[in-house]
Amino acid sequence: MTTLAEYLKERRDQEWRAELRKKLKGKERTNIPRVKMPEVDPNERVKFQNVEVNLGLSIEQAQREASRCMDCVNPTCIEGCPVQINIPEFVKNIERGEYGQAASNLKLTSALPAVCGRVCPQEKQCEEQCFYTLKLKKEPVAIGYLERFAADWERESGSVSVPECATKNGIKVAAIGSGPSSLSFAGDMIKLGYDVTVFEALHEIGGVLKYGIPEFRLPNATVDEELENLKQMGVKFETNFIVGRTASFDDLEKEGYKGFFVGSGAGLPRFMNIPGENYNGILSSNEYLTRVNLMGAADDKFDTPVLRGKNVAVIGGGNTAMDSVRTAKRLGAERSIIVYRRSRVEMPARVEEVKHAEEEGIEFMNLANPVEYFADENGRVNRMRVQYMELGEPDASGRRRPVPIEGSEKDIDVDLVIVAVGVSPNPLIPACLPDLKVSRWGTIEVGDNMQSSIPVIFAGGDIVRGGATVILAMGDGRNAAQSMHEYLSK
Repeated sequence: MTTLAEYLKERRDQEWRAELRKKLKGKERTNIPRVKMPEVDPNERVKFQNVEVNLGLSIEQAQREASRCMDCVNPTCIEGCPVQINIPEFVKNIERGEYGQAASNLKLTSALPAVCGRVCPQEKQCEEQCFYTLKLKKEPVAIGYLERFAADWERESGSVSVPECATKNGIKVAAIGSGPSSLSFAGDMIKLGYDVTVFEALHEIGGVLKYGIPEFRLPNATVDEELENLKQMGVKFETNFIVGRTASFDDLEKEGYKGFFVGSGAGLPRFMNIPGENYNGILSSNEYLTRVNLMGAADDKFDTPVLRGKNVAVIGGGNTAMDSVRTAKRLGAERSIIVYRRSRVEMPARVEEVKHAEEEGIEFMNLANPVEYFADENGRVNRMRVQYMELGEPDASGRRRPVPIEGSEKDIDVDLVIVAVGVSPNPLIPACLPDLKVSRWGTIEVGDNMQSSIPVIFAGGDIVRGGATVILAMGDGRNAAQSMHEYLSK
């Protein structure tokens, strides 16, 4: 039975929405300022590794922001989404107060809406293609914030929808790795009626979502809730299972698997091969973040060791570098520095992540690159020599190439260095399949349909791209699912 308080609140919500719609006819929508995401105060959030920085939108904020959407005849925002979410449809559902339906709309094409609403670079994808950006030169509709709102509202409501799946067809398929590309693949294949198993080498499901992204940006509980939805759909998960070691592809084929999707990622760290790089206190961002995010090194209740420092330098300018330097701050660093060889303009990290880092007191040393490390008598790094750079002509990436300035070297005191200059593909799968074609960089070669040189094997994400965003990896998983379905249906 509805209580009086619930009834009055619903009446107020209805009246508020009616009044809002009345005010927002025609061009008045375009005069509403873009919503600002509420955040935890920087001085408080740096004390905790597991306190999420962004707080999410209130119902009023979400509806007002959704009301900005022009519901374009030709919604170019969808073209900017790698998984092809029907953005106007879910946004308009929020405007109407149909939050559960908005979440259901998202799940039609996205296996991880709560994740994507938090970590996807919408500013370079769907929001970049928004009518406001393209035509009005104004701030776009906050599509990412609204995606997060819908997914979180459904979860908090206690009534989580499970997408419909086709009748089981009895065909077994496997996904290798449990990162975003494999989870997206699994979500689409289970909807098509396949018997899907995801094999993960580690002890937890989630891949880079668990080991690579800190909880202050993406809580593990949020990832677990998305995984639970896939389990409810019928996806099976096997942990501590290394395909190529625990069982070979031949073994799995004998068990009845007809198709394989390789989403094993790019977990092999890269270093710069400069003098002193093997000293204690210099480690990859992969190792550092995995120890903290997946193995609980920030929590005194866990025995996982992790190096801590007072003067910490993180080499790189991407999201992983930002995650690493902000983690170091939370683990007690007195000085945390980003060292990046290009300018702020060329920095690939999300604008929001750079903003959060600045708010938390992170220093930025742009147009600088380490050239040598030095150590104390115990072999622990204690000093870093950097060389300053200037920007030359654009390179293959389209960004201006950094050129060293002769005689500009400077020494900086450091006692911990985290190298975040990129990763290489996991070599295990190519190593156990001699007929699998790989590039000179070790990535699996695939066609537009994500099919490899071995017809039953498809691949996507970092193992193909060498490095990709969560949403691009998910797009690969969806593409591979459709292509494998067509291949197995012949």
